[in-house]
Amino acid sequence: MGLQIYNSLSRQLEDFVPLNNERVTIYNCGPTVYDYIHIGNARTALVTDIIRRYLTYKGYNVKLAQNLTDIDDKIIARAAELGISEKQLAQQRGDAFLEDSRRLGIQPAEVHPKATEHIPEMITLIQTLIDKRAAYVIDGSVYYRVNAFAEYGKLSHRKPEDLLAGARVEIDKRKEDPRDFDLWKAAKPGEPTWDSPWGKGRPGWHIECSAMAMKHLGNTLDLHIAGEDLLFPHNENEIAQSELATGKPFARYWVHVAFLKIDGRRMGKSERNFILLRDALDNYPTEVIRHFLISAQYRHPLDYNPESLAKSEGALRRLNNCLEALSGSGKPEPTQLADTAVVEGEAETSLRAAVQQMKADFETAMDADFNTARAIGAIFTLIGAVNRFILKTETAAAAGVLAHARKALTETCGVLGIYTPQTSNVQSDSRETLNQLVTLLLDIRQEARQRKDWETSDRIRDRLKELNIEIQDTRQGATWKFSA
Repeated sequence: MGLQIYNSLSRQLEDFVPLNNERVTIYNCGPTVYDYIHIGNARTALVTDIIRRYLTYKGYNVKLAQNLTDIDDKIIARAAELGISEKQLAQQRGDAFLEDSRRLGIQPAEVHPKATEHIPEMITLIQTLIDKRAAYVIDGSVYYRVNAFAEYGKLSHRKPEDLLAGARVEIDKRKEDPRDFDLWKAAKPGEPTWDSPWGKGRPGWHIECSAMAMKHLGNTLDLHIAGEDLLFPHNENEIAQSELATGKPFARYWVHVAFLKIDGRRMGKSERNFILLRDALDNYPTEVIRHFLISAQYRHPLDYNPESLAKSEGALRRLNNCLEALSGSGKPEPTQLADTAVVEGEAETSLRAAVQQMKADFETAMDADFNTARAIGAIFTLIGAVNRFILKTETAAAAGVLAHARKALTETCGVLGIYTPQTSNVQSDSRETLNQLVTLLLDIRQEARQRKDWETSDRIRDRLKELNIEIQDTRQGATWKFSA
């Protein structure tokens, strides 16, 4: 069985079949850049990153568009509060979002469209809806006629009488139906405006995403990813306006990421209980934050608390220690790789089988609607097997199978982004320098031991221990790792 995705549209798991067998298009509803993002917002961006990484791992050519909403009521209000222009605020907070994402190890999208750079596309789309009698103009504002789309409500699965309650629409007696929503807002004093056939004004929030998505990915997307708070009305309205305009499905699969909670309550700016991503990254290493955010499958809520983060720290320490050990023990010499006379014994064969089982279990977990929790479990099952193997087995054939294990671990951890050169606690250059310095001290210690200079030997060991560096003496020489 291949990849299956829970589609919010059908409310069931579906086999993933992209429009193009070699190319996958993904649209992720990015932030409204009126403030710094909190760690709850980051969960959706991180899930998008991992879905994209896994699809690439499976051989797809992925194009991701992640928008930045840079004109909106919240931006106008926040800019006025700070005494700066809307453009200046959006630029500052947009740059901050991209920087915070980079710090979290999120790979940049192929395109980060900004709403203000796609006004012509929005005007064209709105005019198409007017021409199809799905929208109407009142005093320079344009409204979408909800009754024009027979399937309105199919994503949220709400009854018609319940739709208005969740829409949070502005009460406007000029509308034909209270559920009708803004496509274009007539100019108000002091607000940014653009020219349009209906007069000066600015776009509504929902039309922005439809126009940007279709501009960069086509009329039908493979995957649309958003936080569950956007399912209604935003994503519902995207479907209504896009599908009526084009006559085609807007997205084949709708993926919605569950809330992050704190003290059992949804984390959010409206709740005033949020933690900024940049503050979290100042307090915890990148991999710890990533590990925590994917420690549950994306459709399950997570609670942000020190205990959960401590568990992630411990897990990542175990992972790093294993990969550090494999960096020393798992690098076969060129002569060993070319030596066909080296025969693997039962222990080596068993570990090689464990590596293959880990890869199979990892892919099975990720194919089950991107179940990162189970995928992490598969990785740590192999880590346990590797650690037991290193403690008990020292043969000429060991280096080859350990190199095989390290390659498999780094590949799968790379899909999750929990062990990569870009996000490692110690950057690659610094790590290499540190390794060279510790190796030099170990060489000096070994020379002291050969001279039976136990005082110098013990002093080096003890001083390194004070730095949380633990020495392990083996038959093949001393190795080191970071201690707990």
